[in-house]
Amino acid sequence: MIRKLVKIILVSLILFGVASITIYSIYNEPLPTGKSGPQADALAQKMLKSVNAGAFEDTRYLEWTFRNGRHAYKWDRTLDKVKVSWDDITVNLMLTNPKKSFVFKKQKIAKNDKQREKSIEKAIKLFNNDSFWLVAPFKVFDEGVERSMVELEDGTNGLLVTYTSGGSTPGDSYLWRLQPNGFPESFKMWVHIIPIGGLEATWDDWQITQSGAFLPKTHMIGPLKLDMGKVKGFNSH
Repeated sequence: MIRKLVKIILVSLILFGVASITIYSIYNEPLPTGKSGPQADALAQKMLKSVNAGAFEDTRYLEWTFRNGRHAYKWDRTLDKVKVSWDDITVNLMLTNPKKSFVFKKQKIAKNDKQREKSIEKAIKLFNNDSFWLVAPFKVFDEGVERSMVELEDGTNGLLVTYTSGGSTPGDSYLWRLQPNGFPESFKMWVHIIPIGGLEATWDDWQITQSGAFLPKTHMIGPLKLDMGKVKGFNSH
């Protein structure tokens, strides 16, 4: 019986390995090479204009959820702080000085230094990842960002953006596919946490917030749906 079980496990592992190699060979794409310079910057500016970047810059408060509501965010961009909530933890995260953040467990302030430090570290990672899915188009001129223009297979130009610093995973790259007016449709990803390069995520389900900025409601990565919850952008309570 034990031999049979071991045999089944070994066969399953072999089949899984073959399937993984097949999927990798079919879907993995190498990171394209683009041309940096004024044309790439102009394409990035065109994208920013299409999503009303001016209104976004004037937006003080952003609220959204992620992972089917398991992560919740209330971001005050003027004071550079964000309330990050998951499970029974809430972190009032001070983005410019995380050590001054407040941590609550079951609505009671956490006094254990180790738990507090771990919660702040997790809040930073969650915020870096989950906020990117909300505001990525507005980050193309952030410090440490490289922009280049890539000719796509249909003859149009895509915007390749590489984040060389900042965030939790510097070095990640994204190739934006844009409408003729510069409006984002999707991007392909070359990121550290995904072994397959070139996976595509949609950016085609948008809403105009109270502040006038365009923000996404959902994304699709193949059959996987990323729901941003009830996205809000406004300037005063």
